[in-house]
Amino acid sequence: MNNDKLWKGTLHILLTCIALAMVLPLVWIVLTAFKERNEVFALVPQWLPKKPTLNNFFGVLDAMPFWSYYWNTVVVAFGTLAIQFITITPAAYAFGRLQFKGRDVLFMLFLVQLMIAPQSTIVQNYFTITKLGLLDTRLAIMAPYLASAYGTFLLRQTFKSIPQELEDSARIDGCGGLRFLWHVAAPLSIPSYLAFSLVSLTHHWNEFFWPLVITETSRARTLTLGLGIFAQTSEGSADWTTLMAATLMVIAGPLVMFLIFQKHFIGSFMQSGIRG
Repeated sequence: MNNDKLWKGTLHILLTCIALAMVLPLVWIVLTAFKERNEVFALVPQWLPKKPTLNNFFGVLDAMPFWSYYWNTVVVAFGTLAIQFITITPAAYAFGRLQFKGRDVLFMLFLVQLMIAPQSTIVQNYFTITKLGLLDTRLAIMAPYLASAYGTFLLRQTFKSIPQELEDSARIDGCGGLRFLWHVAAPLSIPSYLAFSLVSLTHHWNEFFWPLVITETSRARTLTLGLGIFAQTSEGSADWTTLMAATLMVIAGPLVMFLIFQKHFIGSFMQSGIRG
């Protein structure tokens, strides 16, 4: 009994230290965003700002076209997610509910792309986008991600767990095929859709390398790329307060979405992990 208590106590202390190590940088970003510049370089470090100010946020809006970057990011993230729903839903239903020859082998081949680093296809994707005349557009940023093996896998696990008796009853009532998918299977899978939405939105909101390669002007640049360019110009004057304000403005969207839907996010992954 004493050994169990000692082990649990040690584990709790270790997890607390890890949690603090992950949370403290975020806390520092938030607090620094509201500080005045002279407070950041004070000889005695101060966590809390003496006189909280919003001037740093106004400085961000003056220094770069933030709202243009923000709109591009929203269009790319939510537009990609909408098209992904259209592509992964029928694919997941086919792999999870339909019986056809070679289904499992085809599904394994479908998942191979999860093992391929996206950076390894950058050059070919760039040539393809260039030939299509989409260079420096929001559609160019979205194109490589319009289908998702991960989303297909997650939904396939959910669809596969729906009892066969429920589908048989629906067919007797005249709700078979696509009607069963849209009116029964999809509504029952809303937690999985929410979980995938958070993963997809967060990924495309924070995507940096591909937009850097495929965009040339501010017309299609996203927030993370704009933040990187802004950091290069602001570091020269060591304007860390404005830089932290810009960082906070960039991460605010995904952070709020995760806090709102975290129960669905965690619950869906726990359930998908135990489904056959």
